[in-house]
Amino acid sequence: MRINFLATIVLAVLLFACSDEVKQSDDLKIVGHKIEVEEVVQANAYTYLRVSENSAEYWIAITKNLSIEEGAVLYYKEGLEMKNFESKDLNKTFETIIFIQEISDVPFTEKAAMTDAMQGQKPVLVKEDINIDPVSGGITIAELYSNSDSYSNKVVKIKGKVTKYNASIMDRNWIHLQDGTNDGDNFDLTVTTNDEVKLGEIVVFEGRISLNKDFGAGYSYAIIMEDSKLIK
Repeated sequence: MRINFLATIVLAVLLFACSDEVKQSDDLKIVGHKIEVEEVVQANAYTYLRVSENSAEYWIAITKNLSIEEGAVLYYKEGLEMKNFESKDLNKTFETIIFIQEISDVPFTEKAAMTDAMQGQKPVLVKEDINIDPVSGGITIAELYSNSDSYSNKVVKIKGKVTKYNASIMDRNWIHLQDGTNDGDNFDLTVTTNDEVKLGEIVVFEGRISLNKDFGAGYSYAIIMEDSKLIK
């Protein structure tokens, strides 16, 4: 009788644990797109993928990734669709292509999507331990954020380190700069330009400051420097 009683207790605990696990899994609703890679084309800055989703085939582009192979099953939530996009690297024009910020080999869930939404659908940025003196006649990133209204629609110069670089999206290059300064949690500035840079470079950009700019598809910025020129 004692053995049967203990077995009953163990069985009850296991059943409770299993039912709780199912409940938690039910709360995680899968969201986004499930795709299979049909073709991989590598370029200088991007990896171009011809993918299939259900019965449809289309092209997507992600930051260069040499680990993706044909036949891989991947997931993404959303992207920026562009029409008649010309890749100079490939000498090819895509009638339609979707630029993806984040791709994964595991499904995205509703809870994960909510977390990303709270972050403004931006990639997670890490403040680097750097200390860069401001350029003569320029300002720091901290000064820009702390007095953003006074810089709206004005042209400024900022010196910083290139911590992220995405080329040729919407006919411009997208750069993240840090200079070691911050105003609260704001330590990173997004810059758009037609000039080219390299990751890790210390550069000076001069451009116009825009506030609350929304390009759609998750590309929204409280502060952004646009139409910028690389000062050499």
